[in-house]
Amino acid sequence: MPVAPVVGKLRKRLITDLTAAIGLGTASGYVFWYTVHLPMMKKRDDYYLKLEQAKA
Repeated sequence: MPVAPVVGKLRKRLITDLTAAIGLGTASGYVFWYTVHLPMMKKRDDYYLKLEQAKA
């Protein structure tokens, strides 16, 4: 029983892995940006605005 040669399997796997990594990385970045980073920056800006208004 001859076994069929495996042709292009590594390339297909590499493309799949790269696509998944780039997609998941981008999605994770957006989730972090909008759920952690922006609220933290708003909280900081609100604090400094309150501090500045207290000085005036």
